Amino acid sequence: MGFFKDFKSFLMKGDIVSLATAVVIGGAFSTIVNSAVKDIIMPIVGVITGGTDFTQQYIALNGEAYENLAAAQEAGAAVLTYGNLIQAIINFIIVGLFIYVFLKAYENTQKKEEEAPAAPAGPTQEELLAEIRDLLKQQNS
Repeated sequence: MGFFKDFKSFLMKGDIVSLATAVVIGGAFSTIVNSAVKDIIMPIVGVITGGTDFTQQYIALNGEAYENLAAAQEAGAAVLTYGNLIQAIINFIIVGLFIYVFLKAYENTQKKEEEAPAAPAGPTQEELLAEIRDLLKQQNS
């Protein structure tokens, strides 16, 4: 029974729960970034590069020319799909950019909270006691 109790306490630690939350949010964030890359960034890059679809860029190692990547793969040719690497690098850079912007915005909110003026400090305990002593002396005189 000790194993299951220890395992449960391990899973319920704040760090583990925070990690699980981060993984779920990271998965959702990944979906957003992938959509931004696929639906917004890559069409712009495609226009700039003359309609090039990087995922279809390949080199057939047997030296033959094929109509497209699917045809080369159907023919059983060994292919280097360097376009997928280019796409992965672009995705990585964009994910890094999104994370940088997100963290920068978070840091700015933290700085604003830290820069908030502190509440005016009241009298210390010693000052209050001295004031009470002086008032008592005035009443007794």
